[in-house]
Amino acid sequence: MKSTGILDSVRHTLGVPRPSSPSDSRSTGTRPLALVYRGPTQEDQDCADTVIALLAGGPWGLDVRAVGPEGELPLSKDALARARLYAQPGGGDLSPAYQELKPHKKAVRHFVKHGGSYLGFCLGGYLAGSDEGFGLLSGEVGQYIETPGATVDNEENTLVEVVWRGRSRTVFFQDGPYFSPDSGPDTTVLATYTNDRVAALVTSYGAGRVAVVGPHPEATDDWFEDPPLPVQHTHDLALDFAGTVLNP
Repeated sequence: MKSTGILDSVRHTLGVPRPSSPSDSRSTGTRPLALVYRGPTQEDQDCADTVIALLAGGPWGLDVRAVGPEGELPLSKDALARARLYAQPGGGDLSPAYQELKPHKKAVRHFVKHGGSYLGFCLGGYLAGSDEGFGLLSGEVGQYIETPGATVDNEENTLVEVVWRGRSRTVFFQDGPYFSPDSGPDTTVLATYTNDRVAALVTSYGAGRVAVVGPHPEATDDWFEDPPLPVQHTHDLALDFAGTVLNP
C-alpha cells in the first residue's frame, strides 16, 4: 500500500491543505464534497493524487477525499450520498479495474442518476461505458489506438493532438478511449482526435452529469519524464473539463 505521504507532498506543492479526519467526512463547513477513487489496480497512484490536487486546488471550494481500498474513506453508498462529485482517475487495465469496482456499480449509477456528477479520466472514461463499466454512457467506448487514422498505435506514454473547443492542443496520452455519444441536446463534445473520434464529452445520465476524457489534460510536468516527452501545460483544459460538471 502506497504511503499517503506522496499525496501530502502533492498537496503541499500546490498549496492545498490536508483534509480533516474521516469522522468529519461530510464536508468542512459548507464546502461540497468530492470523492476520488484510489485503489490497488491503479498502476501508479499519481493518477489519483493528481486528480485530487486538481479538484482541491480548483476554484470550486471542494472538500476532496480519496475513497477506496487505498483512500481515506471507503467507497460506499453512504459516502456517495454526501458527495457532489465522484471522480474515477486513470491508471491500470480495464478488466481488473472493473472487477475491483463492480461491487460499487449499483451505488455509482444511483449516485449519478439522482443528481451526482461523474468525472472519468482515461481509464475512468472506459469505466463509464456499458461493456466493462458503470453503464453511464449509452454510446460506444473503445481504444483510440485501434481506430482508422489514429496518430498513436501503441500503449506507451506519448502525446496526442486533439481539437479542444475549436483549438488544436497537444495532450499527454496513454492508451485512452474514444467515445461515440448519442447526439442529444444534453451532450456536448469538448474535444476530438484528429481522425474526428470524440476525445472528451459531457452528457447527462438521469438527473446527473457525466464528463469523460481519453487523454490526460491533468498531467503534471513529472508525467513527461518517462520516456522523455516535451512538457505540455494543459491545466487549463483540465479545469475546463472538471468545470463542465462543477460550474453552475
